[in-house]
Amino acid sequence: MARYDHLPIYKKSFDLLIWTENAVRNFSRYYQYSLGNDLRNSVREVLRTIVEANNTAERAAVLERLRIQLEDLMLLVRVAKEVKAFHNLNSYQYAAGEVLSLSRQNEGWLRSLGRKQPESRPCS
Repeated sequence: MARYDHLPIYKKSFDLLIWTENAVRNFSRYYQYSLGNDLRNSVREVLRTIVEANNTAERAAVLERLRIQLEDLMLLVRVAKEVKAFHNLNSYQYAAGEVLSLSRQNEGWLRSLGRKQPESRPCS
């Protein structure tokens, strides 16, 4: 079993999960069990996908799936802001910043995979 707890993207996503669990507690009851549940599940899925990406040889495909999951998570964060589920603007800014940071780390991981694969050159 590959180690994953040393990865910066894993640490950041785990921190976001803990923050999200606490933030959703402050949502109104109306949003706590609908939007809040979706947010928590989405962050958990991102964390699972990071672990999967670290443990598989087909990282590129898994990281592409992670890209889509992060876009979905950002959408949920924006919806939470628009319906005023977050208690203040700082909560939205923190969540959006963390998701953006995770997206950047994911893109960097994808780029690093592209550099490691040998290029196939046509024979001349």
